[in-house]
Amino acid sequence: MSDDAPAADKTSTENRRLLHGATIFARVALAAAFLSAVADRFGLWGPPGTPNVGWGNFESFTAYVHVLAPYLSDALLHVAAWGATAVEILLGVALLLGVALRWVSFASAATLTVFGVSMFFFAGFETPFSASVFTAAAAALLLGLAPESSHIFRLGRADRA
Repeated sequence: MSDDAPAADKTSTENRRLLHGATIFARVALAAAFLSAVADRFGLWGPPGTPNVGWGNFESFTAYVHVLAPYLSDALLHVAAWGATAVEILLGVALLLGVALRWVSFASAATLTVFGVSMFFFAGFETPFSASVFTAAAAALLLGLAPESSHIFRLGRADRA
């Protein structure tokens, strides 16, 4: 039995490293998705009509919010567009910095689920699947459920990697 102990320790160490890597990858991927979408709506990836640019300006993004929430008045539409932008900035930055990761992960999952459901009903049922919105929401849920010890490189916490 004692001969198996070094192999078990090695496997445990490898699994811990994989979990550390997976949580960092999920944080960076989710943050990049949120912040890239924000950059797009402010024209940082190019003007409207540029290949691989979804909106190119805030007006085009607001028009898309109207597609996803056609029941909103014009005043609420602008509030929703700016609110979504603020939430995506906050979640993206918090994921990168590792601030309140469990809460931020669950908030990310909820945000993505709301976006995905709106896309499903108002932009076409296939749209959220092509954009991998539900996949990202699932990754955010898994990130939130990951053991506390798997979250390394975070602000306000000494890492024990």
